[in-house]
Amino acid sequence: MPLVGVVVGSRSDESAMQDTLKVLDELGVSQEFSVISAHRTPEKAREYAKGASERGVEVIIAAAGGAAALPGVMASWTTLPVIGVPLASSEMNGVDALHAIVQMPPGVPVACMAIGSWGARNAAYMAAAILALKHADIKKAYEGYREKLASG
Repeated sequence: MPLVGVVVGSRSDESAMQDTLKVLDELGVSQEFSVISAHRTPEKAREYAKGASERGVEVIIAAAGGAAALPGVMASWTTLPVIGVPLASSEMNGVDALHAIVQMPPGVPVACMAIGSWGARNAAYMAAAILALKHADIKKAYEGYREKLASG
C-alpha cells in the first residue's frame, strides 16, 4: 500500500521527479506515481485526490510547471498534506510555478519546495518527516539519513 502519492502534470515532468522517487525508495517509503493534468484531465485529478486516503496514501507530492495548478487542485479535493514542487518548464524557469504554488488561499494549504531537483528531493524528505510522526520504520530511516548528513 503506497504511503506517498507522487503526481506530475505531464509525462514530460516525469524525469524531474526521479530524485523524489529515489529518496523515497532509499528511506523505505512506499509510493505510487501518476501523471494527471489539472487542466487536461480535471476529473481524473479530482478522483485521484478524493480516493488517495482510501488507497493508504498519507501524503501527496504534486509537481507542475507553468501555471502549476496541480498541487492546489490536489489540496482542494483532499485534507491530506500536499507538498508542491515547482518545475522549470516555461520561459520563466519555474518562478511562475513557484508563485502559483505559494499563493494558495487560506484554508487550502500546500507546502512548497524549491524549484527543480532540490525541491524534488526535499519533497521526499518532507514527506518522510511527516510520515515519521506515525511510522517508526520511516522515523528510524529518516533520522539515520539526518545523522549521516550531519556527520559529513
